[in-house]
Formats: sequence, C-alpha cells, structure tokens
Amino acid sequence: MTIDATTPRFEFRRAASVGEAVQWLATPGARVHAGGTDLVPNLRRGLERPSIVVDIGGIAGLAGIAWRDDACAIGATVTLARLAADARVASTYPALAEAAAAVGAPAHRSAGTVGGNLCADTRCVHYNQGAWWRGAVGGCLKRGGDVCHVAPQGRRCHAAFCGDLAPALIALSAELDVASYGGVRRMAAVDLYRDDGAAHLALLPGELVTAVRLPPPDGVSGYRKARVRGSIDFPLAGVAIALRVGQRSIERAIVAVTGVGPRPVVVGTEAIVGRRVDDETAALLATRVEQSVKPMRTTATPAAYRRQVAGVLAARLLRTLAA
Repeated sequence: MTIDATTPRFEFRRAASVGEAVQWLATPGARVHAGGTDLVPNLRRGLERPSIVVDIGGIAGLAGIAWRDDACAIGATVTLARLAADARVASTYPALAEAAAAVGAPAHRSAGTVGGNLCADTRCVHYNQGAWWRGAVGGCLKRGGDVCHVAPQGRRCHAAFCGDLAPALIALSAELDVASYGGVRRMAAVDLYRDDGAAHLALLPGELVTAVRLPPPDGVSGYRKARVRGSIDFPLAGVAIALRVGQRSIERAIVAVTGVGPRPVVVGTEAIVGRRVDDETAALLATRVEQSVKPMRTTATPAAYRRQVAGVLAARLLRTLAA
C-alpha cells in the first residue's frame, strides 16, 4: 500500500483482535495505525519507513467508554471528538475533555484517537520537515544524522512531546493498559514517557496501549494551552491541574506540562499545598513551573517565551479552578 507517489511502500494489515495486532507489531519496523493524523504526515515526509502498518481501528473492544461508579475506562481508539463531546467525561474529568477539545482542528479530532494522541511522535523544527530539507542540513540526531541542531554540542535529542491528553491524564492519576503477546500490564500514565526525544515512549517492541483507566475524581481539574494559531496548532505549552481545595487552603495539587520537552513535566507543588489560593500563591506556582520546565529551540517561538507562558497558564488555571 502507498499513500502517494513519494511515500515508502509497506504492508498494510487490519487487525481483528488485540492479540493479532500485538503479534504483527512485534515485527521489526512495524507501526500502529488508528486515525493516522500523526503517522500519515510522517510517512509523507519520509520520517517513517515501516515494514508493516497495523491498523487497529476495527478492533471493537478498543472503541468504548465504560463507567463503574465514578471510575472510567476509555478505549485506545475512542476518537478525540467523541471524548470531548461526552457529557459525563466533561463533568467528571473536565481537564480530559478540555484537552481533547483543544487538539488540532475538528477534522483532526474526528479521526485522531486517545491512544494515538498519547503515543504521538515528538516534534522539532529540524525534524518535521520534508526529505529535501533534512537532506540539505544532513539530517538530525533523531533521523538520518548525528547532530542535534537544537544543541549541537550535546548527544541527546531535544524534540518535544506535544500531546494534549498526557498532562491531563497525568494530573488525574490515570493508568494505562498495555498489551503485548505475553499479556497485559498496567502502568501509570506518567511512566509511558522517557526523557529522550528520539525514543520518548517506554513501550517494548510489540506493546500496544489499549485503554486508559481513570480513578474517581479527587477535586476539580482543568487544561489550558497556548499555541500560535488557536484553531489548529500543537501547544507551545499546555498545562493541566488537578486540585483539591479545603475550607481555607489547597489540600492537594498535581500539575503537569506538555510541549516543553521530550516528555510531560510534572511540577512539584509542595510550595503551594497548605496555602490559600490568592495572587501570591498563583505567582508562586508560576515561578515553580518556570523553574521546572526547560523548553529548547524546537519551535519557531523562543524557548524563554514558552517557559513564561507555561507559568502564566498555570497561575490563571489555578485561580479559575479555585473559584
């Protein structure tokens, strides 16, 4: 199968079950396909040259949203549009619904899936280019070269993970079901990611994220992002907060940030727990966020601006949630 004349050839297989999918995904060079909003552009640019593309869109067991009391299990192929429009998700886990609604444009959300957004490739202005552009600069550390143009003196890829769902799920203490030929294991959402832009997912060959599991909510939550074009772009920074406020002070806060490094950043909140939510506390959180995130020159927007934006988003969201 080919997507167009410039796309590499590969074998396309439609999996009828999770077992069949993980068996095929264990093949060296295999890639998974559901909505294709991340994979297809990478194929067209020559960033991916898979031997096999395994389509999981027809596996019925991955397409549901199931509730048990106030806990929720969401299948990996549930679309972002469906997730954003689900009234119970929106009322129970506002951060997740807001994150889903913030992804791309309506067409992206209609095709893109929960699992796909969680496992989306990292991004960088030196990586997400056509083959001719990459060839002109000799490739990069992530693909076809031996230099990271973001930090030429280093030996590490700084491409940034820009998925919107991940910080929301991390803030909400979600877990993931990960299937392989040997069975299913469960992992915290935060443990899916590694601090390596070239290999940012902690999945073994043949493993597939099949579901997201959310515990009952513990307080309120929300997600905010900043982007160049409000109708479509990936986040320059995106912030999710899960917050529990007592009679007088913050009892619990989890803050996660996306778009500022190879993996989502979990910000320590010890400094604001026990404090009332006021301007001083919001400023303290903003400072803590700015100290925790270390964006690099992976976008056309200055890294210092993205760091400041992350802090401002966190402070504004804290005030909104506390209100």
